[in-house]
Amino acid sequence: MRRDWLIAIREEKKVSQKYVSEQVGIAQPSYFNIEAGKRSPSVPVAKKIAAVLGFDWTQFYEEAGAGEDSA
Repeated sequence: MRRDWLIAIREEKKVSQKYVSEQVGIAQPSYFNIEAGKRSPSVPVAKKIAAVLGFDWTQFYEEAGAGEDSA
């Protein structure tokens, strides 16, 4: 599932995938796969991406439970 919210935040900041990946310290294709929903970031990487783009890092993990009944 593509992370449209992540793409929107990055585009709003007017930065490239390459810029974010360089700031975070991961390869650009790895960052692309995170945006594409093909892989989930580790907690340290999620925190770094969130710090670069200015959002709460837990948003990566909240999406995983979306639509699931926790009762």
